[in-house]
Amino acid sequence: MFLGVSRAVSVAALLVWIGFAMPSVAAAEVFLAGPSDDVEARINALQPGDELILSGGTYTLSERFSFAIAGTENAPITIRAADGEVPHLHRPNDNQNIIDIDQAEHVTIRGIEFSGGSAGIRISGARFLTIENCEVHDTGDVAIRANDSGVTYESLHIVGNHIHHTNNTGEGMYLGCNNAACEVTDSVIEGNYIHHTNQPSVSQGDGIELKEGSSGNVIRDNVIHDTNYPCILTYASNGAPNIIERNAMWNCGDHGIQSAADAVIRNNIILGASADGIAMQPHQSGSPSALVVVHNTVLNAGGDAISLRGISGSVVVANNALYAQDGWAFFVNGGTSGLEFAGNAGMGGVSDGALTMLPGDIEVDFVGASFTGAPPMSVFPAPGGALAAAGSPVNVVADDFNGTARAGAADIGAYLFSADGNPGWELAETPKASAPTNDPGTAGTGGGIGGSAGGTAGSGGISGNTTPGRSSGCSVASSHHGGAQLMVWLICALVSARRRSGWTTSSSPPCARRPRSEPSRGCCAEPARSS
Repeated sequence: MFLGVSRAVSVAALLVWIGFAMPSVAAAEVFLAGPSDDVEARINALQPGDELILSGGTYTLSERFSFAIAGTENAPITIRAADGEVPHLHRPNDNQNIIDIDQAEHVTIRGIEFSGGSAGIRISGARFLTIENCEVHDTGDVAIRANDSGVTYESLHIVGNHIHHTNNTGEGMYLGCNNAACEVTDSVIEGNYIHHTNQPSVSQGDGIELKEGSSGNVIRDNVIHDTNYPCILTYASNGAPNIIERNAMWNCGDHGIQSAADAVIRNNIILGASADGIAMQPHQSGSPSALVVVHNTVLNAGGDAISLRGISGSVVVANNALYAQDGWAFFVNGGTSGLEFAGNAGMGGVSDGALTMLPGDIEVDFVGASFTGAPPMSVFPAPGGALAAAGSPVNVVADDFNGTARAGAADIGAYLFSADGNPGWELAETPKASAPTNDPGTAGTGGGIGGSAGGTAGSGGISGNTTPGRSSGCSVASSHHGGAQLMVWLICALVSARRRSGWTTSSSPPCARRPRSEPSRGCCAEPARSS
């Protein structure tokens, strides 16, 4: 035993000697700034692990405001609002974008209000960029754009933002390029509240537009209404399918959801659109194929609930609640070869007499629905209606609009039926209450494309309740080998000491700051500061 301890101590001593010969590890820092500071310069000076906290107030912009910064996976850069305050970046004219993100990697922007300018936030290059809990409004053009030719945008995370009252082309989000000249991949667009992209000046005005070639993205739990073009528009993918799930939409100026190919469209609620509720049709290089449309609830007073034109491959339409007042519940043109149509119910009938669906009644099948096209209403299944346990069992997906596990129940439409009523968020002009998020990757049902509930797309997304970089990484399991445990303890002490010594030697831009421990890099990080 003594020999083992001696060897362990010798190795630990050697490591300590090597450690003190190594250069100091620079410490991450927290910087504070207000409306009178040069915020652009301070952002551009941020290093991996740094955090810039902006105090409340109006930051009036006149010149171009841009930055190019990079954190790392274990030491991301954060730019955020001070707790309980709202920094407002305002550009009074539209000759520049509010901000230009020339390049960003492992960067989070949180809690900031943006208004005015041309585009709100233009992203010219980014990987692992998070924009969350921001407000972008009254822009001269699109609110958030990522469409620089030749760029692949990887693992964007656009979450919990409030986007409204755009102008000119007017999209809430314009992601990717025409004809796949740039692509957005493995990104998550989640929990955003997007509305009024239909002002008189708007010529296009989609809620979320995901362009040709973009792949492996998840568009989830968004509330979108009052748009000029479709509430959600996706094109064909150059890779994994895009997932469109658990969104609520109404007063969509064109279709509710339009998709050309390569998408899973499930558990969405559409209360009204000026054209069709869900439209599958050719667009640019894509034509309807590799499409799975399951467990949606679509009410439409004018057009068709779901339309399919020009099918060229596999399309699954199953377990949807489809209620059309004047149009077809399901309209098809261009043949049905490759179409699986099963377990659907509703009003309006099917344009192809060879296809059948269960009849429904909007006044009987829901708790409180109508063709008025907007809340207040409830499209939760009513007891005794046509929807409960009436769908196709082989096409049941894992969860419902609320994120509630279906457990194999073949209820038609976006909700799992419960005699106790809707346990989740009620349709309203508000952001949707958060729903559980399951991991992707299982083969799934409804045609076998995509995971059980979408999950996060790529490693840039936040999965479940975990927070990147918050683990201390210094838990040492009990062991009967005292020497090895001693060696681990000494190594941890060494790393901690070197980080502390780095605080006294690191340099930083001249502004208010206080030391902050680096996010964990595997051993003995200081406890993370709560924010």
